[in-house]
Amino acid sequence: MSRLDALFFDIDDTLFSTSDFAGSARRSSVRAMIAAGLQAEEQQCLRELYEVIREFGPNFPSHFEKLLLRYPIANLSGVNPAIICASGVVAYHQTKNSELRPYPDVVEAFKILNSRGLRIGIITAGLATKQAEKLVRLDLLKFIDPRAIFITDQMGIGKPNPKLYTTACHSLGLKTSRCMYVGDRPVDDIDPAGSVGMVTVLNRRVSKPVSQAGLRLPDYQIYNFHDLLGILRSDFELDRDNDED
Repeated sequence: MSRLDALFFDIDDTLFSTSDFAGSARRSSVRAMIAAGLQAEEQQCLRELYEVIREFGPNFPSHFEKLLLRYPIANLSGVNPAIICASGVVAYHQTKNSELRPYPDVVEAFKILNSRGLRIGIITAGLATKQAEKLVRLDLLKFIDPRAIFITDQMGIGKPNPKLYTTACHSLGLKTSRCMYVGDRPVDDIDPAGSVGMVTVLNRRVSKPVSQAGLRLPDYQIYNFHDLLGILRSDFELDRDNDED
């Protein structure tokens, strides 16, 4: 039976439902912009917003400004477009405050992992401040080793480059074979982590189409973190004293 020294996790659609949150926040923003003066039908406006996000990327800072450029000036009801944009931004952040929460079983699992002396880390793709903000809002930092947070924006290495995973493990003095990675994307998460010898877990909690099948099968598949704890107990001696060899 194997032993682990650390477990690394992706953030989005692994620790919380990014898909559900983003959908709710964007709908709230569109409603707020319409209430502020934008003359548009809600569902059509939402489709336009998603098109802007696809075209300019999710980290583009001016989605709402680009959205308004798609409407004739008459559709702004004489309101300063900055006010309409600001209304969307405020609504988005209000949704963050009210709805951005981790899955309940994540907190339960992290408490157990901490109590067993296992190191918890993060390997995630995205902008540094944006991904860090998610960890702060999710209130998970108290469980995570502060030295074990790796964000592609800060690393100069993006997914699915295997160097991202080896750099994370080796910078902590860990062998990749003694580390587990839990993520939701076969190509970006499972393939590179598996290729460097990490134990891989595909999180299938969020049902979504897979745009590209991975080259490697994950070592395990889970639908929630209770499944993960079961795997750790059956195959990785979770309930033994972690100081034992």
